[in-house]
Amino acid sequence: MNYQPRLKVKYRNEVVSTLSEKFGYKSVMSVPRLQKIVISQGIGDAVGDKKLIDSAVQDMTTITGQRAIATNSKKDISNFKLRKGMPIGTKVTLRGDKMYEFFDRLLSVALPRTRDFRGVSAKGFDGRGNFNMGVKEHIIFPEIDIDKVSRIMGMDITFVTNAETDEEAKALLDAFGFPFTK
Repeated sequence: MNYQPRLKVKYRNEVVSTLSEKFGYKSVMSVPRLQKIVISQGIGDAVGDKKLIDSAVQDMTTITGQRAIATNSKKDISNFKLRKGMPIGTKVTLRGDKMYEFFDRLLSVALPRTRDFRGVSAKGFDGRGNFNMGVKEHIIFPEIDIDKVSRIMGMDITFVTNAETDEEAKALLDAFGFPFTK
């Protein structure tokens, strides 16, 4: 029993042929692919309350299935009472099967649970084939028990591809079924 994530199989069987027809790739290896997904949270109020970082790391670990790390500040900012090296956020980098599993849960379960969801704006491309999007509430993921959440936090999700242009990256995410607004 060799388990393969659903979107990984879809990439091999459908997405590669679709993108090869559209852009005329000669080799399967030249077709753009999703390399990693980075999920990060900035927690500004963690300066005053260290327990916020611990709960954010726990929630992020529950959502992604991979241990989250706390990110530290790089410099002092006296107006925010921030010192260099203080924990100020969390992040997780997903690759391989865990990346496809998270992407599948995001598309099929989490995004449709968002209040007044009409799709994701396609303005988040950075010019190099990567896509950034924000989620306002981390409670849209079914792994999070709403009763135990002390505070609702947002998160940034970055999809890193090896596509050369934004057009190729958008076509890749479209082929996976990403809900872009029309």
